[in-house]
Amino acid sequence: MSADSGPSLRDGVREVLAGTLPLELILIDNASADGMPQAIAQAHAGDARLRVIESSANLGFGPAVNRAAAQARGETLLVLNPDCLLRETALQRLLDILEAHPRAGLVGAVVCDADGQPDPASFRRDPLLRRALTSLFGGAGEGVAIDGAIPDRVVEAEAVSGAVMLLPRAVFEQLDGFDEGYFLHCEDLDLCRRVRDAGYQVLLAGDVHVPHGKGSSSRHRPVFVSRYKHRGMWRWFRKFDPAARNPLLAAAVWCGIWGHFLLLVPGQWWRARQRARHTNA
Repeated sequence: MSADSGPSLRDGVREVLAGTLPLELILIDNASADGMPQAIAQAHAGDARLRVIESSANLGFGPAVNRAAAQARGETLLVLNPDCLLRETALQRLLDILEAHPRAGLVGAVVCDADGQPDPASFRRDPLLRRALTSLFGGAGEGVAIDGAIPDRVVEAEAVSGAVMLLPRAVFEQLDGFDEGYFLHCEDLDLCRRVRDAGYQVLLAGDVHVPHGKGSSSRHRPVFVSRYKHRGMWRWFRKFDPAARNPLLAAAVWCGIWGHFLLLVPGQWWRARQRARHTNA
């Protein structure tokens, strides 16, 4: 799925198509204005493995992936962010892990920044309110983040990053794919939770590291992205957190989520303006 993803999208597509594994690559574009999906389609016009689907509107991450998955023909689905560089050896390792674990419903990888540092979102717990409060105030008990280094082996996880997710098609269809009530952010947490609730394992391939750049949408439209991230937090809380059954707690969480968003907006807006000025200078 792409949305004004820039050159990183081209690099990611090129990396996937450089391999020899039998696959189909479906690129679904959410109304990008940068012309990159069209340029990619033209550059790979002779490669039958690539299909580009263009949407006239920005559907959001999950809804776009669902539409691409509906047109896929394979028995295994790979969800891959446009700014990920997935090498063939890494993809083969993920496929091998899925085959070796009959109860696996989803396999993730360790996504890393440009310096090779793992993203903590690669291996985390459900963001229950009690855990979030522990993380926020540094109290005793279990937080959302998992302390210590990410394991370098295959381990069971509560949640992995949505940047790289490998699933059996049957599991994805059983769960009706991503919850389309999310537009951007937290839909990966939701899917991991529903995979586990359905009796399958969520696995992290700790020995598979995938370079992952931050998307251009986050850089150029930070308030837009932040708004949907906070909305996703609220939706996940209402669906899965037992604390949501308490009206007073739910009201406090709603105020906390949207209060946090409002506190972030001025700084995000200012940094976006500074980047725009620097770019246009």
